[in-house]
Amino acid sequence: MAALGWLTPRRRSATARSVLAGEAAAEAARKSSQELAELAELAQATANETPSEPEFPVVGDDLAAAFFDLDNTVMQGAALFHFGRGLYKRKFFQRRELARFAWQQAWFRLAGVEDPEHMQDARDSALSIVKGHRVSELMSIGEEIYDEYMADRIWPGTRALAQAHLDAGQKVWLVTAAPVETATIIARRLGLTGALGTVAESVDGVYTGRLVGEPLHGPAKAEAVRALAAAEGLDLTRCAAYSDSHNDIPMLSLVGHPYAINPDAKLRKHAREREWRLRDYRTGRKAAKVGIPAAAGVGALAGGTAAAVALHRRRR
Repeated sequence: MAALGWLTPRRRSATARSVLAGEAAAEAARKSSQELAELAELAQATANETPSEPEFPVVGDDLAAAFFDLDNTVMQGAALFHFGRGLYKRKFFQRRELARFAWQQAWFRLAGVEDPEHMQDARDSALSIVKGHRVSELMSIGEEIYDEYMADRIWPGTRALAQAHLDAGQKVWLVTAAPVETATIIARRLGLTGALGTVAESVDGVYTGRLVGEPLHGPAKAEAVRALAAAEGLDLTRCAAYSDSHNDIPMLSLVGHPYAINPDAKLRKHAREREWRLRDYRTGRKAAKVGIPAAAGVGALAGGTAAAVALHRRRR
């Protein structure tokens, strides 16, 4: 057994240096623990003092609602042009009108902004085309046209924003210069509350070829939102509005939460100056910089332009 004594550790008495080392380590542990606790308390106090950004949209706020522009905000391109394309397929008009619709749509997709003359021309054409037709007939056809030309052109990002408002218990409205019948179909298909749109005059359910008032465009949109908010008992400072166009600055300026969606150059500049929120769901670096629909729209743009050119040559 004595021979195995070397395997048993010998009990040694602590020297002054080891005692000092142990005491120093214990003191350092206590000090570091205290400092960590103080840092944690400071962090908690700072977090309580710094207000975090409130959740938006606010769940259960029934005084708030959201207003969405349609063309190039909720849907790629212009609803009126897609509607015209569907009417041509059903032989409501001839190739000459189709060429004009195709060119206007191609220009709109390329520039990413609304041209007043193009929009007025498109509205005049649409009114002349539907004159004498029943409202119920155009509503039924509009359902089919949505499935054929519009459903695949809804921006998923914008639709998600609208759904967030719906999930918060708020009403969501489309606000567009497109015919109110077309806008209502799109709103219903997307599960939205309803739509504000241009109203075409009808007598006994038949279109007369005239408008009631003027197109719902620019300042008229702001007036429509103001009137609806008053009727619904909404607080516009709690409401949100979304648009791609500088023409909708009056509507965006009316609410407490304005958003620039896929903005044109003028709206992007205006939004940045006023620190409005921006969202751009178009693909490509160029789109983000100058507001031009990029890769996702190139095929449709080329197709629309080619159709217009081909039809123009054929007429000549």
